[in-house]
Amino acid sequence: MAELTGIESKLFTTHDFRLENGQTLPVVELAYETYGTLNAAKDNGVLVVHGYTSSHHAAGKNAPGKQGRGVPEGSPGWFDGLIGPGKAVDTDKHFVVSVNALGSAHGSSGANTIDPRTKKPYGPTFPEITLRDMVASQKLLVDSLGLKGLVAVIGPSMGGFQSFQWAASFPGFMKGIAASVTAPRAPGRLGGLEALQKRLASDPNWNGGWYYENGGIPGTLEQIRYETLLNYGATEADAKVAATSWAKVYDGHSLVTLRRAIDGFDITKQYDRLKKTKVLYVISKTDKLFDLTDCAAHALDMRKAGVDLTYIEMPSDKGHMASHADAAMWAPMLAAFMKGL
Repeated sequence: MAELTGIESKLFTTHDFRLENGQTLPVVELAYETYGTLNAAKDNGVLVVHGYTSSHHAAGKNAPGKQGRGVPEGSPGWFDGLIGPGKAVDTDKHFVVSVNALGSAHGSSGANTIDPRTKKPYGPTFPEITLRDMVASQKLLVDSLGLKGLVAVIGPSMGGFQSFQWAASFPGFMKGIAASVTAPRAPGRLGGLEALQKRLASDPNWNGGWYYENGGIPGTLEQIRYETLLNYGATEADAKVAATSWAKVYDGHSLVTLRRAIDGFDITKQYDRLKKTKVLYVISKTDKLFDLTDCAAHALDMRKAGVDLTYIEMPSDKGHMASHADAAMWAPMLAAFMKGL
């Protein structure tokens, strides 16, 4: 099976982006990658959205020097087992756009990017955003590419939240969503926003949140990431290596920005807006973040509301990382779902 190579990180820019809270960002940039070719009818687009601390490098290997912020050169994307020529999301058929979320630290506008009004990083002044804001900015990117609709929106974890939000915000714009290791609302057990803020502020380089000229806060970020990956189901050795490299490029304020957005996510009262979209809902039986009983109840509620839903419980031992670490386990189901769209 052929592999995707020579991938380049790109940048979409829009101006005067009004947030749900009424504030306006003078400039919004979204980092993204594309795989495959847009057809003449411009109707073969698929949008891929990432998890809490991940990037837009979802598939293939980057061209030398063309990777996005914080993406190791030559490394395969996090959903590479599912996206590519002949794979479940077949790039011989589909034009795939993988976007870095607003507020993330991997190249899109966020706390670690420059506020054009002050010529300094936004830092602690970056405004509060919502999942609806993220999706609204992504819609502008999709529109700029000439796509009149999408075949599907696909993502794990926070990417699943974004997928559900897409279906609620723009009913019928996409034929389907494939949301994995996630739920249609944030589970209460995520919580801990105040504790996260206090922990970040305890770093000796914190400086009231203006740590950029002090060398950042990599030590604290590394420990947070290490503990998070262990909770996701990673081994200690893998978690340590991943946390060390990640902490060198990520931003503490982005953790807070995205966590706050996640905590406010809930589309369970909007299932009527999902009726125009087919839903593939995939969860992991060993996921510590998304309880099996809760997920099954969400699936039942969506079906009762008339949503065309396919529900899959993966018998994976990879916990919250199951949908990419055990991609082969559900790739046939995703492939069948995509063909059905």
